[in-house]
Amino acid sequence: MSKVTSKLQVTIPKAIAERYRIRPGDEVRWEVREPGPMMVPAVAVRPRLTPEERVALFDEGTRLLREVQGKRKWPRLKRRDWTREDLYEEDRGLSR
Repeated sequence: MSKVTSKLQVTIPKAIAERYRIRPGDEVRWEVREPGPMMVPAVAVRPRLTPEERVALFDEGTRLLREVQGKRKWPRLKRRDWTREDLYEEDRGLSR
């Protein structure tokens, strides 16, 4: 059982939040149904992934990114005619 606060806020019981995987920051939707209002998680229940499944998804994303970047023509950069050390020469009055 939850109470409604003076700001019309409601606390979701822990057992229900765990069952429907509702976490802080998630959005919920309120629907008018008979016999009264009903709270519905706005996002479908997230599947719990094993660490191996998460790594596989990450690897697939990395592979796709490298594939896209490999097809892209990157512009050639001009070589600069100065070095970092040139910026800190004694006669320029700059110290390291």
